[in-house]
Amino acid sequence: MASLDCQHFSDWPWRFWATHRPNATAIIRGLEPVSWHRLIDEVNAVSAGFYQCGVRRGHGVALRGKNSPEILVAYLAALQLGARVLPVNPLLADSLQAQLFPLLNIDYGWCAQRNEWPIGVQPLSSPRSSGERPLSNYIAPWPSDCAVTMTLTSGSSGLPKAAVHRPEAHLANADGLLQMMEFEAGDSWLLSLPLFHVSGQGIVWRWLLKGATLVQRELHPLTDALYGCTHASLVPTQLWRLLEQTADSFALKQVLLGGAAIPIELTDRATKQGIACWCGYGMTEMASTVCAKRANDTSGVGVPLPGREMRIVEREVWLRGSGQASGYWRNGKIHPFTDQESWFHTRDRGEWKDDELYISGRLDNLFFSGGEGIQPEDIERVLVSHPQVDQAFVVPVDNVEFGQRPVAVIDANAALDLAQLSDWLRGRIARFQIPDAYYFLPSGLKTGGIKISRLAVREWVNKVHRAL
Repeated sequence: MASLDCQHFSDWPWRFWATHRPNATAIIRGLEPVSWHRLIDEVNAVSAGFYQCGVRRGHGVALRGKNSPEILVAYLAALQLGARVLPVNPLLADSLQAQLFPLLNIDYGWCAQRNEWPIGVQPLSSPRSSGERPLSNYIAPWPSDCAVTMTLTSGSSGLPKAAVHRPEAHLANADGLLQMMEFEAGDSWLLSLPLFHVSGQGIVWRWLLKGATLVQRELHPLTDALYGCTHASLVPTQLWRLLEQTADSFALKQVLLGGAAIPIELTDRATKQGIACWCGYGMTEMASTVCAKRANDTSGVGVPLPGREMRIVEREVWLRGSGQASGYWRNGKIHPFTDQESWFHTRDRGEWKDDELYISGRLDNLFFSGGEGIQPEDIERVLVSHPQVDQAFVVPVDNVEFGQRPVAVIDANAALDLAQLSDWLRGRIARFQIPDAYYFLPSGLKTGGIKISRLAVREWVNKVHRAL
């Protein structure tokens, strides 16, 4: 069956596919297939349970936890009721939740493990996969005038913001990417990223747009998780390790790469094994991917997806178009983040050359050392090309002579000799860019999500330097 344009659904997408393809496989949990008919029964049962607990259209519902069958069903069920749904990292500090939730007007919370919430948030009982079907008037009409997702941005300072997207915006984002990257009803995508990150929700809405199959499994070992999957979102290190395994049993056809520099040797090797690699550029405020391309020997991020517009103004990337959030939610209102012409000023530093976009880093991250501008991401891109380095952060520390100097924090193989990194960097970056010091990334900064706070890294480095 041909896929539908995102504007052509007559009902919530999971309900649409349950009506039109009830016996097709919607989800594979472990090795167990789950049909669209069974999935809608589970979603309806949870909707009924939430409704009986008091959840109504426009209420704020926080869902805290790692990826699981239960949290995905709860996500769909709460949206179906017309709620505002906020997926929450389970490692988000209790004190931060207590600050955020009143500002985000969170009325109800659900968590499979520890169902304790700040004052004013009513715990919801664990969703069940069987029980009373909701009456038709429990279900918000499609498209909904009130159901939205709220996704926390990482933010460089202060409290995270909650970007608000209507479900139609998520579908529009999925539609744009899948006009470039092939993904059809007979394919399956591993849910390898958390729902509290926009990239995880991006996988979900691509699945819903196409009526394809979503795979939910433990991610370790990755070879077992990817069994039978045709599509996956991975970081380069994961793909390297995967290609070291016997590839004969892999069903992988397409991989969306992100999170680090992508070596041409990696994508060439994947291509020889029948795996097409894609890379791109995205953000929470645009519902995930904005630009994309087949990975090649350049460090560019490709071209804007259909339905998106881009400008570069004084080296800053401006965006508007499909997938754009309605704004940030705060104190009962959606506050716009665009200018009067709907342009979102991203604060990303970029340039257009050779018919594609190149992102050099965040304007907010730029600092000066002895009069020389240092963009931390320029140094980080080189550091992660070291065979023993998985991730790198370069942050400034105050210096009497130069104003500020770079320091590197490395997530790497424990056998790596940090003292040798400066010699390795010579000739690869400018002399003034070479960090003054190197540290291993402390485990306390590894949050369990897919992004580590640069602000937290900088604060940790400053504490270390003050103690010296």
